[in-house]
Amino acid sequence: METLATYLSCALILFIIGLYCLVAKRNMVRLVMGLEILINAANLSFIAFSTYQQSGYVDLLAQSVVVISMALAGSVTALALVILLNAYKHYKTLDIRELRRLRR
Repeated sequence: METLATYLSCALILFIIGLYCLVAKRNMVRLVMGLEILINAANLSFIAFSTYQQSGYVDLLAQSVVVISMALAGSVTALALVILLNAYKHYKTLDIRELRRLRR
């Protein structure tokens, strides 16, 4: 049986990968993917903490919050991809540095 440390270490690895995508990458698609990875890391740690709060008891509130969070993250991702598609059609690039230069 897995322990809480196993799930939290997996969530930490996901969090580090997501943070790396947000900090190091300049492509907007990769930024959206990094944001999704961060949200999944938070959901995993939330479920892990709620499962190991009491032995033999699974908190349904935490599962409900995570399901709602997943639905919201999916809709935000869909909206972000629509914005990315429109930005690419208009400016022919998805590089953050080039899009910031266009603002001036």
